[in-house]
Amino acid sequence: MPMTRRHGGRPTLEEVAARAGVGRGTVSRVINGSPRVSDRTRTAVEHAIAELGYVPNRAARALAANRTDAVALVIPETETRLFAEPYFSDIIRGISTELAETEIQLLLTLIRTPKERHRLTQFLGAHRVDGVLLVSVHADDPLPDLLEEIEMPAVLSGRRAAGESVPYVDSDNVGGASAAVEHLIGRGRRRVATITGPLDMYVAQCRLDGYHQAIAAAGHVPDEALVEPADFTEEGGRRAMRRLLERRPDLDAVFCASDVMASGARQVLREAGRRIPEDVALVGFDDSPVARHMDPPLTSVRQPIEQMGRTMARVLLQEIGQPDSGSRQVVLPTELVRRGSS
Repeated sequence: MPMTRRHGGRPTLEEVAARAGVGRGTVSRVINGSPRVSDRTRTAVEHAIAELGYVPNRAARALAANRTDAVALVIPETETRLFAEPYFSDIIRGISTELAETEIQLLLTLIRTPKERHRLTQFLGAHRVDGVLLVSVHADDPLPDLLEEIEMPAVLSGRRAAGESVPYVDSDNVGGASAAVEHLIGRGRRRVATITGPLDMYVAQCRLDGYHQAIAAAGHVPDEALVEPADFTEEGGRRAMRRLLERRPDLDAVFCASDVMASGARQVLREAGRRIPEDVALVGFDDSPVARHMDPPLTSVRQPIEQMGRTMARVLLQEIGQPDSGSRQVVLPTELVRRGSS
């Protein structure tokens, strides 16, 4: 005869155990996916759960497993950059899409001030989340080292340096930049300038390396007057373009290390009376909506940003579930998308 549950309330773990004819610990192992349960026992417990309509208490499960069922997405940038640059929205979309298939909550945290950084350090030090996804990493950022020190699973978007020790997901920045500049040279451009990202970021260094490699491969003499650093913003692209035109008014092509900077550069070129692409060819990096909506449409290096976000989330879940399986490092390919600007 089926057992009678107490009147009202949700079914308990003990009631599931009694219905399945096993101990309470066995039911817990089945719920938490432990392999130390026979197929026959697992089936009996699962049937009991279904019959009783038992819903596991997620808070209790997380506590028992020393888990919070939450991960933090940390972006050390201002709201202005977060909402102005498509890169961040695509990364967030990819991460949230991947985590939507799990029970894990995503906590978005911006770091804009030293006070916010200190507060985050205390929060992470208390292990209030199971892991961290860190986007927009600068070379001097101490956070990745802190995460290693407190043994917090973490994945970076990009790298701080070539020998990065923290798991990361990156794109082929050197190859993408090199392909862009090779394309410009192949179109007959001889004075190819570049607007870089901030050179304390490894991603910007890599795109500058790709530029230099393509210049050298074509047999052109390197000219540092054609190189101008910026900050991945539209205003930064405008400032850099003005400086380049002051130094080298004869330039005939510009490779920008982001589409947003290319948008700023385009405005300055037009103000200076330069036609695109007739007088100056222009290429960006990211292949964001900015590239497709420019006039003329911008040739750009496509990096799979949303896929990078999904991969970051996937790698972090692996780090959380199997912390001793070795550091994971993923580099995704890039592709040059040719449009009217070049």
